[in-house]
Amino acid sequence: MFTFNTVLFGSISNVCRQLVSSVNTSGSALGLQRTLCSSAVRLQESSATTTAKQPTKDPLRRLPPLPCDESPLRWAGQKYEELPIIHIKATYNNTHIQLTDGVGKSLTRTSCGAEGFKNIKRSTPVAAQTTGIATAMKAASKGVTFVRVVVKGIGPGRQAAIKGLAMGGLKVVSITDNTPVPHNGCRPRKARRM
Repeated sequence: MFTFNTVLFGSISNVCRQLVSSVNTSGSALGLQRTLCSSAVRLQESSATTTAKQPTKDPLRRLPPLPCDESPLRWAGQKYEELPIIHIKATYNNTHIQLTDGVGKSLTRTSCGAEGFKNIKRSTPVAAQTTGIATAMKAASKGVTFVRVVVKGIGPGRQAAIKGLAMGGLKVVSITDNTPVPHNGCRPRKARRM
């Protein structure tokens, strides 16, 4: 501790001697002001060159935009929030597909039963894929090409419906799983005895 205090005191005394010598030679403390001024000018020049090198808006930046920023990504001239949404509800017995605009207004709706599948065939992946293709055709007739997909449920037609949308000609931008999962909420039914 004693050696640290001695070194600190020695460096402070050296700085004070240099200040006194610069004041005595020139009559003012211009030597100190000059060093401060030159470092400030150097800092301003370096910041000016870095801002000149960077463009104001980089269309392909590496980091995602902040929530308050506008995203430069566009799909057919629409922002991500304005893209139409396809809601897929995959139950054990049927698969429902509904197309809405970005606000939530319904544009078209279909299901495996509406496409002509009856009874047990409604719950198959083939029926869900056919329904996805039919929804894609209806969406194309309304002028929709890029969509967001929101999937709900754990039925057998989840992936087949998305595959049907892609086969029908729609470009899927994002897939979101919105399946309700209980955090140990209600008590389940008793197990079925066979």
